[in-house]
Amino acid sequence: MTASSPKSGQTGTKRPANRGRAPGAAPEVRAKRPRPAATPPAGGSGTGIVPFDTMTTMIDRLTRANMARMTAGVSPAALAGAYLDWFAHLATEPGKQMQLGHKAWQNWVQLSRYAATCAGTRYRARPCVTPPATDRRFRHEGWQKWPYNLYHQQFLLNQRWWNDVTTGVRGVTDRHERVMEFVARQMLDAFSPSNFPATNPEVLERTRKEGGRNLARGFGIFLDDLDRQLRDKPPAGAEAFRPGHEVAATPGKVIHRNRLMELIQYSPTTGKVNPEPVLIVPAWIMKYYILDLSERNSMVKFLVDRGHTVFMVSWRNPDAEDRDLGMDDYRRMGVLDAVEAVQAVVPGRKIHGVGYCLGGTLLSIAAAAMGRDGEDPFATLTFLASQIDFTEAGELQLFTSESQVTYLEDMMWDQGYLDARQMTGAFQIMGSVDLIWSRVMRSYLMGEEPPMFDLMAWNADGTRMPYRMHSEYLRSLYLDNDLTEGNYTVDGRPVSVVDIRPPVFAVGTVTDHVAPWQSVYKMHLFLDTDVTFVLTSGGHNAGIVSEPGHPRRTYRIATARHDDTYVDPETWQAQTPEQDGSWWLEWDDWLKERSGAPVAPPAMGAPDAGFAPLADAPGTYVLQK
Repeated sequence: MTASSPKSGQTGTKRPANRGRAPGAAPEVRAKRPRPAATPPAGGSGTGIVPFDTMTTMIDRLTRANMARMTAGVSPAALAGAYLDWFAHLATEPGKQMQLGHKAWQNWVQLSRYAATCAGTRYRARPCVTPPATDRRFRHEGWQKWPYNLYHQQFLLNQRWWNDVTTGVRGVTDRHERVMEFVARQMLDAFSPSNFPATNPEVLERTRKEGGRNLARGFGIFLDDLDRQLRDKPPAGAEAFRPGHEVAATPGKVIHRNRLMELIQYSPTTGKVNPEPVLIVPAWIMKYYILDLSERNSMVKFLVDRGHTVFMVSWRNPDAEDRDLGMDDYRRMGVLDAVEAVQAVVPGRKIHGVGYCLGGTLLSIAAAAMGRDGEDPFATLTFLASQIDFTEAGELQLFTSESQVTYLEDMMWDQGYLDARQMTGAFQIMGSVDLIWSRVMRSYLMGEEPPMFDLMAWNADGTRMPYRMHSEYLRSLYLDNDLTEGNYTVDGRPVSVVDIRPPVFAVGTVTDHVAPWQSVYKMHLFLDTDVTFVLTSGGHNAGIVSEPGHPRRTYRIATARHDDTYVDPETWQAQTPEQDGSWWLEWDDWLKERSGAPVAPPAMGAPDAGFAPLADAPGTYVLQK
């Protein structure tokens, strides 16, 4: 059952109805910095000669595009700027330098005492430092024995010291401090003793037991991975999860197709259904079947079996010819076309809109524009790990400075899109301990075949993003935060999320690095409607795919009415009780409470309105590589 947040006795302010603008007043639109044209203008005089300024601009962009390929899309200028900011301020803080020197001396003394105690007694000495609970690298009992305990203690002390070095330097911008801390952490993680056979007791134990066969197997796995990377093939085992067979197999029909998406209507499995249909808008940086994986953990199947009529947007995988598709094309051909089709199939009924990740951000833009224009197609809106404010958007912000975005823009300008592997690399770096170095240890050193399951196979089935769309997304949302500042325009006029009136169900996940739950929680600050917020265990993907019966799943849930006082996220987390199980059941109850009495299922498609069934689910776009 959902628990309403208390209306008194809380620290906070009343949630303002218009969030900082006078009633009826249009948001102030600030002047924008001029940007380079999306593509260089053609030679102007008809002579066939490229103007000199255009030629030099193209040289600059091609240079940066080629450099970006060599640096995995990371801007050296952005890193240099962060380093110079940090170094210049640290150089003028002799007190901070003395403090760091003193801490280094303390660490050396601690480590020396620890080493002497361990060497002179059979008993374990008290460690100098313990790893975080989330760090699983040193859990094997071999790390508590000499000399491996010394190796990992020295590493953890160095890690702590470098964190002190890169943070707390007065005058350094917050972004540059986070960049320096992130880079130092990545470099240290690369040299962790767990990554090398000679300093990892678990690897040495396995090597002794197997006579080195584990290393031979690991080398074979490495060669296979390298071959697959070079040939742009999916990881081993992913071929066992085929869309339309093992995954994305919920029965249905494609009832609409345009240049950008296919709309799937799923076949009912109950005699009666809730009259309000569910329309799901997933992100286009991933394929939709994260929400329709195997039969046991398919959100789509769960909803259908619970008596909901479900529609799903399946995005096309764009190529270089789609370079000029923008955010508004995704809004019009994605959300608006889907709403029109759903209304034709289920006429006279409002829609339960659902958006996941970037799809939720797009849905909020579309809903705000519709609310501004007096349209009211939605009964409710659900946002799954979606952000509308990007001031605290997690570690992905490290890759979205002006320098970094310009660098990416030039690479996309040359290619016409951002490749899936280029985007995946950024996500892997953010979680390098689990996604890179853990794989190195388990597969290449221990010789263990990497496990393959539906979620991992889906994660390897990436998509591309058009140049113009991704540039607009990064600039308008991540850099300028236009949506919550009232500067995002649709049809030439600003939109405001204050105009979103349907009740909202928002889900954040505890360990999300892409959309931190505190950032998702900010919907309480900007929406003038009832917000039911769920905080669930897991990360950006696994926290959403949280079917009933999944072991070790927990969640918190509370509803804030539109006129309740604001409660900060930390207070909300402390006062909202944790519950065991899946939040899907709570969501199903929430949807049904806002739906009418069950009715007979609608027909598949609406041929008379131009939405006849075109193909069986999952359609053709999801199969594109």
